Amino acid sequence: MGTAVYGDTPFSDWSAAEYKAHLAGFNPSLRQSNARLRQAAIPEIDLPDEFDWRNHSVVTPVKDQGSCGSCWAFSVTGNVEGIYAVRNGDLLSLSEQELVDCDKLDSGCNGGLPENAYKAIHDIGGLETESDYPYNGHENKCKFNSNITRVQVTGGVEISTNETEMAQWLIQNGPISIGINANAMQYYRGGVSHPWKVLCRPGGIDHGVLIVGYGVSQYPKFNKTLPYWIVKNSWGTRWGEQGYYRVFRGDGTCGLNQMCTSATLD
Repeated sequence: MGTAVYGDTPFSDWSAAEYKAHLAGFNPSLRQSNARLRQAAIPEIDLPDEFDWRNHSVVTPVKDQGSCGSCWAFSVTGNVEGIYAVRNGDLLSLSEQELVDCDKLDSGCNGGLPENAYKAIHDIGGLETESDYPYNGHENKCKFNSNITRVQVTGGVEISTNETEMAQWLIQNGPISIGINANAMQYYRGGVSHPWKVLCRPGGIDHGVLIVGYGVSQYPKFNKTLPYWIVKNSWGTRWGEQGYYRVFRGDGTCGLNQMCTSATLD
């Protein structure tokens, strides 16, 4: 229903099983039943037609998770990087490998959940930078060094499923960690993705990504106006629009509004 172009990508020759095993990794079944996050306060602000945190120096370059199911860790670090930069005016690239190795509430390369990771970062003692604890795409023994952490996390909040309220929160606070059904992403090359629900069930969330902004595309030739989210992925810059995904905004496409969260910082 959108304008997306699908075709050859770095993953188009992978089987469905390979794709799901290696590039998903967002696992709602890991949710701790007694540990639901508190609801985020939504600011009552007017929304501009478009907004993009990439234009405000709070989004690090696109990263690549490799064949490790660690998307959840990239979604979390992207959120923390953004929230920290908005608050402090200092953009740090933070360590996903620390989460893969040291977060015992999640399952490393076999999947995880952002709301668990916020608690784990607090319990571990903070996040180190990418340069101090670099990513290698495999689970290793935890090498955390509390003396060189740069960001402290106090917990997390759950953000509204209402996409207008999501945009209001985003503008005031920073990028949002979300879960999404990645079914439409394997062959995505560009444009605004808006698959039929039967092809991309909102209940089939299996991939963690980061909303960094939103906009509207006009297509007079097709008499279409397509509002969209700008989503940072963790599959490198050869995928999608230099590593980004534009997906329809307003009807919960692929479940993108179902599991929206953010870290809270000291």
